[in-house]
Amino acid sequence: MPFASIRYLLLATAFASLPAAAVDLEKGKEINGTCAACHGEFGGGGKKGEYPRIAGQQVKHLESQLKSFRARTRVNIPMFPYTQERELSDEDIKDVSAYLAGIELPTKMPEFKGHEDALTRLQMVEKVMIIPRAEGDIEQGGKLYQKQCASCHGKAGKGRGMFPMLVGQYTNYLKRQVDLFLKADRPHDEEGTVGVLNGLKEKDIQDILAYLTSIQEPKE
Repeated sequence: MPFASIRYLLLATAFASLPAAAVDLEKGKEINGTCAACHGEFGGGGKKGEYPRIAGQQVKHLESQLKSFRARTRVNIPMFPYTQERELSDEDIKDVSAYLAGIELPTKMPEFKGHEDALTRLQMVEKVMIIPRAEGDIEQGGKLYQKQCASCHGKAGKGRGMFPMLVGQYTNYLKRQVDLFLKADRPHDEEGTVGVLNGLKEKDIQDILAYLTSIQEPKE
């Protein structure tokens, strides 16, 4: 092998072995101060699902959506000034996405030990996020979910890579996004405008949503 090729190979190997740039969680927390105006301090979203839960969401999904908002490939009026006027850099997006992905929201009320001050107790309660049980056939919804959705969103609905977490998300928000997908106002993972969701009946979708509200796992 020529010397130049060996040198190139060594350089490429060296760069490939370099650790990825570390995220700045403190900076991410600072950036989240803007997000909190709609999504809440802990990323729980709007109480009626007008704003989605972003806490604990898949980091790659958060990054991809923020970049889509910034590029206007996913049109969202409230997000436009946030991503444009602030001029979020790729580094900013990584930092805030990592910070949000690391927030855990318990699904049952806390048990106080007796040593917490009033503010700590209030924050513990505010972080609790329990999605009300949605109407529908949970058993049928579970079968449909595992067959149609689990390969991308995970068997427990917690997402995978670019695919978002669905469990613990507001039912109203999920239903609204499904409607946008079906109207082709928001792209799904498939090419074109027809995909998995188009093959489901309205009752099927409602049953899946009901199933998702039944598998919230409390964190000890």
